[in-house]
Amino acid sequence: MLISCGAPVAGAWAEPGSLGDFAARAEELGYHGLWGFQRLLVGTGQAMLPVYQSVLDPLLALTWAAARTRTIRLGVAVINIPYVSPAYLAKQAATLDVLSGGRFDLGLGTGWSEPEFVATGSDPHPRGKRLHEYLEVLRTLWNDPVASFDGELYRLPASTMAPPPVQPGGPPVLLGGTADVALRRAGRLAAGWVSSSRLSFADIARGTQIVRRAAEEAGRDPDSVRIVVRAVVQPGLRDDAVPLSGDWEQIRAGAEQYAEAGVTELFYDLNWDPLIGSPDADPAVARERAAEILTALRPPSNHP
Repeated sequence: MLISCGAPVAGAWAEPGSLGDFAARAEELGYHGLWGFQRLLVGTGQAMLPVYQSVLDPLLALTWAAARTRTIRLGVAVINIPYVSPAYLAKQAATLDVLSGGRFDLGLGTGWSEPEFVATGSDPHPRGKRLHEYLEVLRTLWNDPVASFDGELYRLPASTMAPPPVQPGGPPVLLGGTADVALRRAGRLAAGWVSSSRLSFADIARGTQIVRRAAEEAGRDPDSVRIVVRAVVQPGLRDDAVPLSGDWEQIRAGAEQYAEAGVTELFYDLNWDPLIGSPDADPAVARERAAEILTALRPPSNHP
């Protein structure tokens, strides 16, 4: 199982110095990837976790991180497709892939925040058809000398998008979602599944099986499907209901449980730590705590 981490995109530590330094340090310590997430806005009176209150744009943040790194992969979990046209996102993703030397992973979801749908003039429905057509537009723009698409929800006149992505076929696309139908879609259509912070370990283990079974039923090699899990870490007192809680050894042992469940990549997302990712956290404390966790949980191959 690959070990990655969340980029500083939320709260007190989401500022230029922390983002660049953290990205460089994560690469130095041997982390596989650096992941961001999207939150456009919070409606007045909308109940939201502290991590969602102040969030950088993930693609711009990852571009900043790309400039400070050379080998670590850069991923977003996830961009909500109703908010932006597939042609526009195809250009953004191809650009980041070019600037990073082919290191970008693109996670896609259909969104869940009503104020964001209103603000972007968008509608997630019908979710399945929307995702399917969106993927078709991305793929033709990234791969075909002359791209075109004529669907019910999206249309693309015969055109060419250049420069193309560095990675053959374009950045790997992973799909989010928690419903069974979304999990099966990820297994059939995408490079894999990227999980939600809301899911329990049991949900992850079950979701992994659904995704892989759907891949196999679609004639794909189920072992080739990526299962990327956002890991919310809780250092300190052990809570048996939270696999990644307790001291460092207990947290690493918890990570092994995910590997045994079939997870291919686990990323420790420190944005979900209220002492780091809350907008009212002390910036100095946030940076120090993040550095401590990043070093303590570095991938095993980089232990002295």
